Amino acid sequence: LKNITVITPNQTEAQLLTGIAVHDEKTAFEAAKALKEKGPETVIITLGSRGAVFYNGSEMGHVPAPEVKVVDTTAAGDTFNGALAVMLAEGKPLEKAIEFANKAAALSVQKPGAQQSTPFRKELE
Repeated sequence: LKNITVITPNQTEAQLLTGIAVHDEKTAFEAAKALKEKGPETVIITLGSRGAVFYNGSEMGHVPAPEVKVVDTTAAGDTFNGALAVMLAEGKPLEKAIEFANKAAALSVQKPGAQQSTPFRKELE
């Protein structure tokens, strides 16, 4: 964990890594702080329809997800991480990168399947 720049566990994964049951934003922040102490530079815990929380030692926040009709959550996490990586690679601020990633994941859950549900960038812009 000390060699990780950004880690993005979901609620279940965050609990496995920290022992803290994540069921809302408050407990997600507690888990993010505990996980940050284990070494990653930035911790982002995804909360499904409630968005994501983040903590990097100096910044902490919650980025809500857009409200959508969920058809299939397959690949939502992969879509989130791909979109997040693109934005961070482009030098976007963390909160804006998470906002973009939440939008990408929200689009993906509105379609069935994995690859075919992952949106193109032009769909997000």
